[in-house]
Amino acid sequence: MKKFLLLSVLLFVLQSCKKETTKSNELSTTNEATFFESPVVIQFHSENRCMTCNKIEALTLETLKSHPELEFKLVNVDDAKNEKIATAFEATGTALYLYNPKTNAKLDLTDFAFMNAGDEEKFKLELNQKVNEFIQ
Repeated sequence: MKKFLLLSVLLFVLQSCKKETTKSNELSTTNEATFFESPVVIQFHSENRCMTCNKIEALTLETLKSHPELEFKLVNVDDAKNEKIATAFEATGTALYLYNPKTNAKLDLTDFAFMNAGDEEKFKLELNQKVNEFIQ
């Protein structure tokens, strides 16, 4: 009986936390308008950056030279002033996103970036393709 009661309380707490988290992570048009006004590529990072994180930034910046319509933003998730945006994108460390504030569309490119950071040509080619698909 004690196990059942403990399990019930634990499930209730977890469910409550889940609902709270979902509400705070939802992107609203009003909040996002304060972050960006036009389509943007956002790279989140922590205070201490690794070689791969720096490589992702460099390759992304090189690729975006052919996309002047996109802005690049570098956001330190460890800086308290960036808490809202980091929470909105659920970023706790290195992450790469394409985001359009007008449509509220976002594309998580984090896995892609880490998997391809070692292959410069593949990274630039595929990121360029993803950007073209996203902005159409």
